[in-house]
Amino acid sequence: MSFQPPGSAVILTGGKSSRMGQPKALLSFAGEPLIVHTVRTLSRLFSDLVVVAAPEQELPSLPVTMVHDEVAYQGPVGGILYGLRAAHSELCFVTSCDAPFLNLDLIAFLVGQMSDHDVVVPYWQERLQPLHAVYRRSVAPLLQEQLERGELRPIFLYKKVRTREVSPEEIRRFDPEGLSFRNLNSPEDYQAALALWQEKRQRDPTEREGAAAVPSLRLVVELFGVARLKAKTATVPLVLSEGAQVQDALAALAEAIPALVGPVLTLDRHALVNGYTCNVNGTDFTRDWHHPLRSGDHLLILSSDAGG
Repeated sequence: MSFQPPGSAVILTGGKSSRMGQPKALLSFAGEPLIVHTVRTLSRLFSDLVVVAAPEQELPSLPVTMVHDEVAYQGPVGGILYGLRAAHSELCFVTSCDAPFLNLDLIAFLVGQMSDHDVVVPYWQERLQPLHAVYRRSVAPLLQEQLERGELRPIFLYKKVRTREVSPEEIRRFDPEGLSFRNLNSPEDYQAALALWQEKRQRDPTEREGAAAVPSLRLVVELFGVARLKAKTATVPLVLSEGAQVQDALAALAEAIPALVGPVLTLDRHALVNGYTCNVNGTDFTRDWHHPLRSGDHLLILSSDAGG
């Protein structure tokens, strides 16, 4: 059974790039155009990707749905709107093309918070980050109304819908330095990002130009009963290392949702407390925490009474 983490990814490329002096999407990064680098990164977590470009903007051939702004330079609201309309999933992670240090664990956590919300947006460096946020497609009509009123900042939307602000403390669990929010707005920013990427490559050889990404597997944990109430979400997408076992998924779940430690997860975070069981792909119940996992697995966590 294959299960893709819920959601689409929307990448905005249609800005003016006035301070950079050249199109950001085509800047060389990690040996390839920046837009290719961004698409490659997000394709490890999402199967449906949408790129929103300016009218007549030229981009490399990409394995994405390509759409164009209906009117150029309407700001992020326009790009988000057109991306939501083209996406195939109800939940859409939205980013810009000039954020080269995206953190998939953080993105998976954000998507996992969407159960009872219309927007999940990080709060970092004393401000909200609307271009590293998750939006429900149902907010598209409100964004259309904003465009018609000339309200080009996404934050006007947030007070009208169910919005979850993710705190800096939550963000630091996945991205301690906040590199996810590092944008390339000027030539100086670009040069600094290249230097940081080079430094990261030297610390971690798997990040060298052209090297394959660290082998990883993607799965979704679905929660039921008390576990869902404690987590305040139904599903939690996870990205784990190749060869991961159920105990590794539970540890990652504890990292993403600390409220589950004690009521649902054991204090060592590698097992379920008595009274809970794990089902793999809707077929096999297990309390073997060394059970191997495969990419695309779907874990259900529910009470033993419910699971039999």
